[in-house]
Parts: sequence; C-alpha cells; structure tokens
Amino acid sequence: MSIPAPPPPATLILSILSAKWELFWPGLVGRLEAAFGPTDFVSDPLAFDRTDYYDREFGTPLTRRILSFARPTPQDGLVDIKLATNAIENDLRSEDCRRTVNLDPGLITPERLVLATGKNFTHRVYLGKGIFADLTLIYQKGDWKALSWSFPDYNSPEIRAILTELRLRHLAKREPTTNARDKRNT
Repeated sequence: MSIPAPPPPATLILSILSAKWELFWPGLVGRLEAAFGPTDFVSDPLAFDRTDYYDREFGTPLTRRILSFARPTPQDGLVDIKLATNAIENDLRSEDCRRTVNLDPGLITPERLVLATGKNFTHRVYLGKGIFADLTLIYQKGDWKALSWSFPDYNSPEIRAILTELRLRHLAKREPTTNARDKRNT
C-alpha cells in the first residue's frame, strides 16, 4: 500500500513565445517575478522555426525565451500558475485583441518536464479548473527522452541543453540525501 505524501517541490520554468518582444520586454519579467518570485535563469532568444502553428496569430519571426524561477514550487500549484499566465497573456493582447505573447509554464523535477495547457489530448491528464498536465519529456539514463507526443522543439539540442542545466540547478537546491539518489540518473 502506498502512503500519500506531498512530493518534493519542482522548479518552475516558463517558455515565452513572441514576435513582438519590444512591446513588453523587460516589463514582463518584473511582472512574472512579482507573481512567481525571482528568476534565476533567462535564456537568449531561440528561433521558433520547427512549426508554423503560431505564425498567423503572432507574426514572424517567432522566438522563444526560457525562464526559470529560484523559489521551489509545489507540484500541485501548476493549475494556478497556468491560470495566472493566461491572465497575463490576456492583459498583453494587442488593440485588435490578438495575443502578443504565449506563456507556457512547466515544472522540472529530476524525472520529468511537465507543461500546463488548456488543451485536452489523449496523453494529457486533467488537473482541474480547465488545465491539463502534458508530460513533455522524461529524464532517463543521463538524458532527456522525447515521447511520441513531445513537441519537436522541446526535443531540440538547444532546448534539451537548457533543460539539462535547469535540472542540475534544481538538483543543487535539494537536500543532499535526495541529491545522491537523483544523480544516479545523471
């Protein structure tokens, strides 16, 4: 029999997509830090060119930045985080009501990257309040592994390198006894 217990906290990351960074950056970082605590990582812009899914809505060229936050995040907080990022997206809409930014929060643990989404699909698990968990990547045998449904850009070498760095930072924040067990997977 398993005995339910709260899992260790995760590291909150945020993927930001936009073609119009000049409209809200760096004011957005301050707003995100007010909501989720200080950032401890902000990537350089990364080309978002593995799909044209967002081109019509946002324009081109689209780029992505990945942020992580220093404060440990309870894993059951993902729903409220996604609702907060949705509200920020809505506040930053253009005059013609189009989104100028896409904010995708996720959690890194030693074992996985889980993103939050409002879109249902076969592999997504409903969390509540209209939000689903998307198991995007798993970490096994020293590397991130894509799943058949993983977004191709998250499996790119550039993003996997960033996620590896963020995973190592996450492990460094945890208690020493937990770190020893988790590092066996590195």
